[in-house]
Amino acid sequence: MAQATKGKLNFRCPSCFMRDIDIDMFFDEEKKEYYCLRCSFSGKEEDVLRLNDMARFRYRAMTKRVVDFGADNEPVRFEEHVGGEQ
Repeated sequence: MAQATKGKLNFRCPSCFMRDIDIDMFFDEEKKEYYCLRCSFSGKEEDVLRLNDMARFRYRAMTKRVVDFGADNEPVRFEEHVGGEQ
C-alpha cells in the first residue's frame, strides 16, 4: 500500500466522532477512499460527508440555551447562549 497522506480536506472519522473522539482521516490514493487509523472505518468521500452530517445533528444545539421544555407535543424553545456572567 502506498504511503498514507492527509486528504485535500481534513475529514473527521464519523465513527470515532460519534464516540466523542476527534480523529482526522487519511486518504488512500489507490482506492480513492478515506480511512481511520484508530477504528478501521473506511469509505468514499460521499459516505464520510453523509455520516458527518449525522454527527452535526447531534451537536446542533450546543451553542444554544434551553429556555422552555414545553408541555407534551410542544417544541423545546432555545435562545442563543451568551458566554460570561450575566
